[in-house]
Amino acid sequence: MKIVIFGANGPSGKILTQLALQAGHQVSAVTRHPEAFSIRHEKLQVTRGDVLDAADVARAVDGQEVVLSLFGAQYSFKPISVYSQGMKSILAAMKASGIDRLVCVTSGGTRPEYSPEEEGFLFGRIIKPLFGRTLYEDMRRMEALVMQSDRNWTIVRPARLEDMPPDTPYRAVEGYMVPGMHKTSRTALAQFMLEQASSDRFLRKAVAVGTA
Repeated sequence: MKIVIFGANGPSGKILTQLALQAGHQVSAVTRHPEAFSIRHEKLQVTRGDVLDAADVARAVDGQEVVLSLFGAQYSFKPISVYSQGMKSILAAMKASGIDRLVCVTSGGTRPEYSPEEEGFLFGRIIKPLFGRTLYEDMRRMEALVMQSDRNWTIVRPARLEDMPPDTPYRAVEGYMVPGMHKTSRTALAQFMLEQASSDRFLRKAVAVGTA
């Protein structure tokens, strides 16, 4: 497959890029800083681009078959719009280029209400409302845009991302979080995204991915 990855230069994005190349796919990695992208491969094209620049996104998407998106932002007390605005550009470019498959990452933190069983007190009552409010609000706007689109999408909602051994088992269920799993292996996230690129198991579904 010809795959374009937005957010390729992040920790999870680099793992996803490597897994896609190992699987034999042609990969276009989009990053604002291609000079800092350390991966080299004959089937890899590193493209300078910003998800907030519609022209950059259109160029990156043109000629691809699947869009994998895991770009992100840091917690901030200021309003955040990079998720929703970036996804608007991606969806518009996909439609213009006739690309149907989208797998994108948000977070289990997009759950609007507090769930003590799934989130835990620290995250649900302190981190999310105090530090992550503006970020998760924009993630929800992004999810709404994706869900209202006519593309074949899958939204992936990891818990707290951590580096773990590549063979760490994981679970995927529809919803916001996998019960009892408050963290997600970066490799598991990347593996799941790549699997969904050629699967219809979770087509037009929002799926939580968790690691024990």
